[in-house]
Amino acid sequence: MISRRHILGSGLAVLPFALTRRGLAQGEAWPSRPIRLVVAWAPGGAVDTIARRLAPKLSESLGRPVVVENKSGATGTIGAAEVARAASDGHTLLAMDNTYAMLPYLFQRLPFDHATAFKPVTVSAFSPVMLAVHRDAPWRDLTALIAAAKREPEKITYGTGGIGSAPHFATAAFAQAAGIRMLHVPFRGAGEAVTNVLSRQVDLVMVSLGSALGHVQGGALRVLAMSGMHRTAVLPEVPTFREAGLPGFGPNGEGVVNWSGLAAPTGTPDAVVARLQAEMAKALEAQDMRDFLASIASEPGGMPPAAFAALLAEETVRWRDVAATSGIERQ
Repeated sequence: MISRRHILGSGLAVLPFALTRRGLAQGEAWPSRPIRLVVAWAPGGAVDTIARRLAPKLSESLGRPVVVENKSGATGTIGAAEVARAASDGHTLLAMDNTYAMLPYLFQRLPFDHATAFKPVTVSAFSPVMLAVHRDAPWRDLTALIAAAKREPEKITYGTGGIGSAPHFATAAFAQAAGIRMLHVPFRGAGEAVTNVLSRQVDLVMVSLGSALGHVQGGALRVLAMSGMHRTAVLPEVPTFREAGLPGFGPNGEGVVNWSGLAAPTGTPDAVVARLQAEMAKALEAQDMRDFLASIASEPGGMPPAAFAALLAEETVRWRDVAATSGIERQ
């Protein structure tokens, strides 16, 4: 397994320049015009917010505007397909997240080759996932929740942003690790799932901290555990899954950790990818960016493209196994 500690500690790998038929012409400078950064999700989500924080920094360092465009729909495949069709010249990029590793198990056919359509550039941020219940729920800790679910299989309900959504996969992985069965209640988005926990229509959600931090800090939701190797400074009283009694949950015991990142169409010159990664890593080290990520309990990425590619490949295998054993069927 590839740990985030290993990835974050990796040095910058400078890759040789390679020309492609659809890529840059010999000797052409990059970037030569504005860069489109396509976000495959609606505005306001974590991927979009992080991309919009990074865009001005990349614009300054690259000397060309970096323009964020939202192309949402079909679990991120609409935006991804548009970037996959774009010229591989480094002027159209994709802001992706860990949902990309789940796509082969959600659709019978994709409008692009999942394994070869993109060159991973780097991860923007790693974000923990929290398991939250209503403040008046009877389970005071994760051990009590798991015990209750074992006593009465499928009585406890969990909400997600839809069948095959990232929270669905994350909760299925948790249930597998805990050896329990719960009842899945899909909604149209993670926000709606959180709302239904607040109204006590479902028992729990597993979502990123940014999706419900206000409700946690306001006392409406109680967090039983969070993913990651250590507690977050935003909610220092909340234990990790390992501390809460589920040490085997996810790679290295840290549970499901969301990530967002940057990718370019396959065939993009290696020199362009290396430059993008270097500028991203520099932007992520800026104090204001680190402060922003810390405020949403996230850690900056910035690893070399090869490490990101290895992470994506590893996660694609991981979610295959979760889909197979949880009954998540392709559409």
